[in-house]
Amino acid sequence: MPDFFTRSLDFAPLLPRWVLIALAALVVVLTLAGVVARMRGTLLRALAAVIILVWLTGPQTLHETHHDLPETALVIVDQTPSMTLEKRAAIARAAERLLGEKTPPGLSLRAITVHGEQSGGTRLFDALSQGAADIPPEQFAGAVMITDGQTRDTPANVPERLIPKDSHGHGTTLPLHVLLTGKGEETDRCLRILQAPPYAIVGKTATLRVQVDDLGPGTHDGTPATVTLTKDGESALEVPVRTGEPQDIQLPLTHPGETLVGLSVSALPGEVSALNNQDVVSINGVRDRLKVLLVSGTPNQGERVWRRLLKADPTVDLVHFTILRPPEKDDGTPLSDLALIAFPVQELFENKIDQFDLIILDGFENRHILPPRYLRNIARFVRKGGGLLLIAGPEFTGPGSLQETAVGDILPAHVPPVLYDDPQAASASIAVRRFRPELTDAGRRHPVTAELPGAPPARATDTASDKEITGQWGPWYRALKADSAHGEVLMSGPDASPLLVLDHVEDGRVALLLSDQIWLWSRGELGGGPQAELLRRISHWLMKEPDLEEERLEAQIEDDTLTVTRHSEQPAPPSGVSVTAPDGTKTTLAFHQLSPGVASASMTARLSGIWEADDGQHKAYAAPRSTDPQEYDDLRVTAERIAPVVKKSGGTLAWLGDNPAAPVMPTVQLGTPAGQQGTLMFPARHAHVLTGTSSTPLIPAWVALGLALLTLGLGWYREGRG
Repeated sequence: MPDFFTRSLDFAPLLPRWVLIALAALVVVLTLAGVVARMRGTLLRALAAVIILVWLTGPQTLHETHHDLPETALVIVDQTPSMTLEKRAAIARAAERLLGEKTPPGLSLRAITVHGEQSGGTRLFDALSQGAADIPPEQFAGAVMITDGQTRDTPANVPERLIPKDSHGHGTTLPLHVLLTGKGEETDRCLRILQAPPYAIVGKTATLRVQVDDLGPGTHDGTPATVTLTKDGESALEVPVRTGEPQDIQLPLTHPGETLVGLSVSALPGEVSALNNQDVVSINGVRDRLKVLLVSGTPNQGERVWRRLLKADPTVDLVHFTILRPPEKDDGTPLSDLALIAFPVQELFENKIDQFDLIILDGFENRHILPPRYLRNIARFVRKGGGLLLIAGPEFTGPGSLQETAVGDILPAHVPPVLYDDPQAASASIAVRRFRPELTDAGRRHPVTAELPGAPPARATDTASDKEITGQWGPWYRALKADSAHGEVLMSGPDASPLLVLDHVEDGRVALLLSDQIWLWSRGELGGGPQAELLRRISHWLMKEPDLEEERLEAQIEDDTLTVTRHSEQPAPPSGVSVTAPDGTKTTLAFHQLSPGVASASMTARLSGIWEADDGQHKAYAAPRSTDPQEYDDLRVTAERIAPVVKKSGGTLAWLGDNPAAPVMPTVQLGTPAGQQGTLMFPARHAHVLTGTSSTPLIPAWVALGLALLTLGLGWYREGRG
């Protein structure tokens, strides 16, 4: 804007102030004296003196030159996820461009785009506060929001940034204008998950609490609707509900591990989008407290390790018995000194055996302790789905060995028995020397032993020299030498003989550890080893922990990318995996080997809902997790939230229509009085800067001298006439 001038009065005394005061006092005294003496012409001479004194004070007019500053309006453009529906984002961008073209002289626009990187829904007023902080208050003219009206931080009153204070502390309310990217109020139906348990016990039901809300003109609570549930991509049940009312849904869980539950509600006729008519929750199925029976044949160093490990697991109920004395041994010691209770053989191995998930026999030698029918019960327990872990020591080769009973039929390895006390015969079944446990090729792929901490990369020597035993795992000193094995050998001992063997027996599982010296690792023998982790993995594999399955398919979605991971004991992965998107589109992906037994494939996955991966043998499911669920609670274009603030600020609320090529844009004016419809008006703040000053004498010297001489002459004339 051009410069303009303002004038003001100022003084530039020609004499010091005290001299002017003294002269003024002298003039007053002389004037009073002349009046008292009735001297003619006194007042005229006093007037001449006053003219001279006024001129000596140097009166002058100051001319200040100012330059108008342009006013700045803040334009906040909503580009959050809800704006991706239909043509909202394009309409907003077109409106921003046209707004810049319609800006009148003296007004500049500063645009801020809100993308919604944070959770908690759209927050346009936070953006307004941050953007206005950089604009000088005297130049701030107001704000324009281009949005769908869905902002979560709408205040009850006009924000402080729109009431800037002047130097006297007085504030003027500035307008907030809102341009809505639609033709008018819309309707929407929203499915909300009010409560969903992260965990539930397998075999029982999980309770989901949901609510369906209808929003917009013409909607009301109590409208019938139907919620459909799917589990892992398969139809589960349909539940009738009424809008506006919370509803509890009971959903049975049938397997451990993650279960993806998809929920969808029937559509509302004419609603703006069905995107928020569906949701996915993840419920982790967990077993009720796992029951483990631990029977130690004789007191040994390892039973404390087992007890400490299982007692520390909050999901395990442990029942532990130690056989202190076999029945045939009678040394006169009272039973009360050996045990608090008698060994409940019938109760454990007949009446309640099916209540256990895992039986651990640690150094157990069956010297007439368990009758044959109880041993058959153990074998039947495994075949029906139970787990059996047997830790074998020298007793496994003696006359009471379990491998010569019905239990031996389900064991994955056989050790030659020692029928008589002959050290040479015993050496064929028991190796008594230092060795370091090693992983076999199968063990490096199997989830029970894969990536165990400190696993040596290659086989070490078995000599007695500490220097020749390399790696981080400490040595053991005794192991059984199996003459046959038909399960999966995961660890090897002396002379590459099987050390840890796992096997599937019908519906159950068996693990056989052919050494009773794993406890040495817990003592840190020459570095120790991952004793607790290995035993934990073995126990949970026997109890069918999903994450320890040998053959499994996993899927997850992060950052719009679906990653399918295949775990297999086979050296080579399957050729590919078929992925089915929520809309039914199928895609075939090729696997890429990551490590022994692990391969993966990935693709872009932006659709909400449950994705299915199928390699022909296994299926896995995944769903994208919404980073900002509140953003999709209400998908309408509406003035409902923001209209009260616009009205209080004196702004304008306008609908842009649904055509991004030609939005219905209001005019923009500066200084327009309030009350005009279809106009974005901004007050003239008259902000300016001082560009220069100049001065002009108010009484030129010749004028002052002339007036003084004139009045003196009149005074002398008046005195002469007297």
